[in-house]
Amino acid sequence: TTKELVASVLGRRHNVLCTQGNLNNHIGVPLTLLQLRPEHDMAVVETGANHPGEIAALCRMVQADCGLITNVGRAHLEGFGSLEGVKAAKGELYDDLQRRGRFIFLNAFDDDLRAMATERKFVLGKDALPYVEGRVEDCDPFLRFRWRSEPDSPWRSVQTHLVGAYNIVNVRAAVTVGLRFGVPEEEIDWAIAEYMPANGRSEYRETPRHNRLFIDAYNANLTSMQAALLNFQFVRAERKLAILGEMRELGPDSAMAHVEVVRLLAEAGMDAWLVGEEFARVAPSGG
Repeated sequence: TTKELVASVLGRRHNVLCTQGNLNNHIGVPLTLLQLRPEHDMAVVETGANHPGEIAALCRMVQADCGLITNVGRAHLEGFGSLEGVKAAKGELYDDLQRRGRFIFLNAFDDDLRAMATERKFVLGKDALPYVEGRVEDCDPFLRFRWRSEPDSPWRSVQTHLVGAYNIVNVRAAVTVGLRFGVPEEEIDWAIAEYMPANGRSEYRETPRHNRLFIDAYNANLTSMQAALLNFQFVRAERKLAILGEMRELGPDSAMAHVEVVRLLAEAGMDAWLVGEEFARVAPSGG
């Protein structure tokens, strides 16, 4: 989602090439780079991994001028081994940029990312501009947020088509990148407001029977599942049902993660259909 929003914002003033779909591995990244043409003046290239060393290899291909990590979640633990392993793998992007004297866009509200940036001696604080502050105004069903880049400047309010208050991190990232590369504030607002998610993330649909569907169904992990369920608790509706598929690639932590999801559902008193072998093993009998 961050990749799509960043490309939408930059596209207001630049000719942008962007990773399509999830082509972010050792095959997808070269396919993206091979589409670069002289008329492109910017590229937004997503690099992904589920094992150590993969992002480092992709960085050597991309040779990026700057980089952004949105957050650090408990994803692909089967390949990374632990949350520390996830940090180390994602940190390969910071390592590449630091070694080549490039810069990062930092989510300063994420303690893990701040620590990772500090360890690599990136400049933080007032000298690292722009600094974007963002707050959620509403999210039923769509996120409306406000932002500003100066402490004394007026707030700007933007209504999005994104489901989920957790998208505040993604939109703040897109605003920050847009400001850094000369996109006017009004055009940043328009780009984010007009973006329509269609990638299995933060989507909203209505069925012929007038059910409202919140679709966040691409490659979940415990961190993203917790965020989605927390947001769903605050959606106002007469009847709500969570339909949850099992989470994959979590290794030894898989059972614990599925138990935690069941516990969250029980605490919220939320009706749910749980799908998959992992949930079958940990859900109460007949639950």
